[in-house]
This record gives sequence, structure tokens and C-alpha cells, in this order.
Amino acid sequence: MDIIHLNPETLHRNPAFSQGVLAVNPGKLLVIGGQNGVDASGQLVSDDFGAQTEQALRNLLDVLKAAGAAQENVIKLTIFMAAGQSIQAGFQASRNVWGNHATAISVLIVAGLGRPGALVEIEALAALP
Repeated sequence: MDIIHLNPETLHRNPAFSQGVLAVNPGKLLVIGGQNGVDASGQLVSDDFGAQTEQALRNLLDVLKAAGAAQENVIKLTIFMAAGQSIQAGFQASRNVWGNHATAISVLIVAGLGRPGALVEIEALAALP
């Protein structure tokens, strides 16, 4: 399976994301439900947006690993962040855990999330051979 990052010359380029991601002949599609910044006991790790974002991404990595996948298989991230949080703090937290694995991405600012105290929720799609 090949994953091709699409960044047409006519669109803005950013090293943090791709405008589109094409999965050629994917064998399996992994859908990862929204991950909050909670630990294995289900408790929020902090009331800090950056810390919650880092934990949510670690949780995504754990689900990927359980499926025999890695970050390179992720074709789409959707990030829901609570209103009033700094997108720059989230970006830095993402770089700390996720690194430079660009993918298609959507970021939505929402009034609140389903879990009380949660400041971020991240879901993903991954294509596996």
C-alpha cells in the first residue's frame, strides 16, 4: 500500500499537514474514536490543554500499535478543542508527541466536549496494508 501526500501548487503548503492524503490499495481501514487526555484508569491527566493533547495523542498511538499500525498509516486526524484554548499550545503538544507526521487534518473549536473537564478530543483514520 502506498500513502501519497497531496499538496497542489495552487494551495497553501504547511509542514504540519497535507491538503489531501491518498491511500492506494489499502487493505484495511482503522477508525479510531475520539481520544481525550485520560490515562489507563480513565482519569484526566491534567487540567492543562497541552498535557491533555499529549495524552490524547499517546492514546492514539496505543490504538495504532494494537492494530499493528504506526503514525505513517494515519490518513486523517480530526481535532476538537474546547473554546478558549490556544491552538499554538496544541500545536506544540502535538509536535512533542506526534512529531513531523503530516496528514490531512481538521481542527474544530467547540463549546464543550462530552467528558466534563476535557479540553481536547482527537479521532483518526488509518489505512493499513
